[in-house]
Amino acid sequence: FQAGRYRIKSGTNNTDLVNMIKAGNQTENTFRIGDFFTVYQMVGKVAKKTELDSLRFATDLNKIATQKGLTNAEELKKYFFIDTYNFFWTVTPEEFFKKFEDQYNAFWTAERKGKEQSLGLSRDQIYALASLVYKETGGKPDEMKTVAGLYLNRHQKGMKLQSDPTVIYAVSKANNFQGDPIRRVLFKHLREASPYNTYFSAGIPPGPICMVDKNSVDAVLNAQKNDFIYMCADPARFGFHKFTSSAAEHSVNAKEYQDWLNSKNIK
Repeated sequence: FQAGRYRIKSGTNNTDLVNMIKAGNQTENTFRIGDFFTVYQMVGKVAKKTELDSLRFATDLNKIATQKGLTNAEELKKYFFIDTYNFFWTVTPEEFFKKFEDQYNAFWTAERKGKEQSLGLSRDQIYALASLVYKETGGKPDEMKTVAGLYLNRHQKGMKLQSDPTVIYAVSKANNFQGDPIRRVLFKHLREASPYNTYFSAGIPPGPICMVDKNSVDAVLNAQKNDFIYMCADPARFGFHKFTSSAAEHSVNAKEYQDWLNSKNIK
């Protein structure tokens, strides 16, 4: 008999049951990779659907990372695209990662590599920007290319990126990702000393602040050509933004949004 997780349907006879287990015809588990802050947060979720505990799973992913010349599994974050996947309960960390490594290699076609070179950014920088795009848009593709264009404008002008999601990440990282993320970015949070806090540190963060989907990476590679420098959440259209190149107009938009937060008592 082969170890595994099997779904036994009502009415299955003994012969079919024995043959199913002897053949190892397992029932696949479904797992959704979301915008996890860290690889280890993902491991904590995925291990619940495998025969391995999260510590063993993380240890083996750390080994895979070191074999690639990386520090630890956290530096594998760019391989794990947001999506829904199927795998067996007996999957090993090596098999699990191989699935994503193959997907990653297939994604980076010659065309995408060409666009990567034309941007003049490293792949880690592209993924870092993609994570900002994903967080700012909530994963909706509508504004992704616009937001990507805005951040590239700021970067090319030597401006700080000043992305609120990076502040949330920096604060969470300082707290070892314990507890819920902050809901509202306050001035005290902007002073969090972190290379990921784009209000405190100039330039693109050293790595992605979350796992991303393929759309957000493509949005950076195909960013909209615009002159926007400022954006602010639009309280009249939840999940969307108001874009502008005018500091004065942005101040009006920001005041409107802050007033909306206060009216909702969001702290």
